Amino acid sequence: MRALITGASNGIGLEFAKKLNNLGYDLILVARNEEKLKNIKKSLKGEVEIISMDLSDEKNIYDLYDKTKGKIDLLINNAGFGLFGKFVETELKDELNLIDLNLKAYHILTKLFLQDMVKRDSGRILNVASSAAFEPGPLMASYYASKSYVYNLTMAIYEELRREKSHVKISVLCPGPVNTGFNDRANVKFNLKSLTPEYVVDYCISQMMKNKLVIIPSIRVKLGIFANRIFSKKFMLKVIYNIQKKKDN
Repeated sequence: MRALITGASNGIGLEFAKKLNNLGYDLILVARNEEKLKNIKKSLKGEVEIISMDLSDEKNIYDLYDKTKGKIDLLINNAGFGLFGKFVETELKDELNLIDLNLKAYHILTKLFLQDMVKRDSGRILNVASSAAFEPGPLMASYYASKSYVYNLTMAIYEELRREKSHVKISVLCPGPVNTGFNDRANVKFNLKSLTPEYVVDYCISQMMKNKLVIIPSIRVKLGIFANRIFSKKFMLKVIYNIQKKKDN
């Protein structure tokens, strides 16, 4: 079995690499930082291929597929970043870069590898979203919207596969705050207790192998989803804004 993991140089992506390596998977690890990938490869066993590239560049996305097509049993779309600030003040170029990585890379890789998997009627895709997928996010508007896209795209694909009685499986991971490098990239600090990447990945793998569609490794997130069903959207927007404001460094 071979897994392709994007955003594999740290955080959740790195932990997936470690756990799947222990489960006997051959790995293709993708991230921008080649030096980190080389060091990770040294710490792993078996067949590990590293590919250093920036997936916010559309050409690189297609190049990655061309290099790895026909080899992948499990695709983990994990690369992404967040952006904090008022929508009228954040840099458009940063938002477009976020859209390229958080949306376009997920979309293209899911599309291309899914087509291959459907043809052979086997394979699995995991899209890493966030608790942000379930609500609008004032002060992190672009990031929340990107994760909502990933969540809803995955849900729609799942139903199409189910209707076709396909053996291809797809899941979406929606954690809350996780102790990774995300905070530094987004220039925020979480006031809520963060989950560890180890816990999130252990939980995710166990649920994914049970063909769970939506994987939520946090009681807090599940309670938040329940609150969304009870309270008005405008009320929740006020709550979310106040939570986001506390993240400001």
